[in-house]
Amino acid sequence: MEISAAGRLEVRITVADVGKRVSVRRLSEPGVAGEKFTDTVGVLTSWDNGVLRITRKNGESVRVPESALVAGKVVPSAPARRRGPAASYEELARVAARAWRPVESERLGEWELRAAAGFTRRANSVLPLGDPGLPLDEALTAVRRWYAERGLPAYVQTATGAEGTQEPLCAELERRGWVREVTAEVWTGGVAQVADLSEGTGVVLSREADEAWLARYQRKGVSEVALRVLGRGSPRASEAERGGGPSVWFATVPGADAAAPAAIGRCVVDGRWVSFGAVEVDPAQRRRGLATAVMAALARRALEEGASAAWLQVETDNAGARALYAGMGFAAHHAYHHYREPASAGTDR
Repeated sequence: MEISAAGRLEVRITVADVGKRVSVRRLSEPGVAGEKFTDTVGVLTSWDNGVLRITRKNGESVRVPESALVAGKVVPSAPARRRGPAASYEELARVAARAWRPVESERLGEWELRAAAGFTRRANSVLPLGDPGLPLDEALTAVRRWYAERGLPAYVQTATGAEGTQEPLCAELERRGWVREVTAEVWTGGVAQVADLSEGTGVVLSREADEAWLARYQRKGVSEVALRVLGRGSPRASEAERGGGPSVWFATVPGADAAAPAAIGRCVVDGRWVSFGAVEVDPAQRRRGLATAVMAALARRALEEGASAAWLQVETDNAGARALYAGMGFAAHHAYHHYREPASAGTDR
């Protein structure tokens, strides 16, 4: 907190600092037991009618009455990260989008509208990297119309917690009644250290997701559209071999039950990056190192194709996965969220 020459705490932020990352101290709310003061760090997303709104890195919006402020200052937009490969939010967002392609997309300025018959929010949401070329209300009207024409609810995917993320857009969506339905995190790490974790014996790699792989995959609604998003049956494998696109691989550990494998996984190699996903293990065979073996086998293939950095997505409440990935050297890079248009039904992430 800022301290004056006289030793007093001072508020050194103004309305002109909206959009900047700030640290504030305020008086705790009446009736709250414990500390007299509460500290909040995040992006100052608005300061209207005597109320500040600060969006934390997890996407939570905090309301701070101006009258309760004790101290405040602008802080660096993104603290130095201690682990993981260096990467901007925009770089990771574009790589992630290529790893999970929609069936249909259209540009609205620098926004990308994506649709895949409702299979996952990621493939059926707007990726707003830049200016839509219209005032926000007009852009959101166009977004809602585009998705309504396809019989889908409108979603906007946003991110918080890193340099260049979209805290102000989150606040504007919430102000307009858009509902945050899902929050997850993107974690990054090194490929080589994952490859060294296990020999990966018994893991079979393939360019396609066969029927056995799909029998273990838990995502709902695995249709032909879903298979196109996953990469099965698309030209992406041959494109990658010619240097024309991301390289998709599927991993399988055969199980005693012929109907479904013991474990599966998927990776997408894209330049220096590889993504890991769809890592699922037969519940009866968990805690036997199968998830690690799958990821190590995929990581070795990614190294062969030139990848050095890895990313993956993990739910904020999935304690087991978070512990597994932290043990592999991954660390959180940013949080991402899906905002649903007001009064619309949801879909699976």
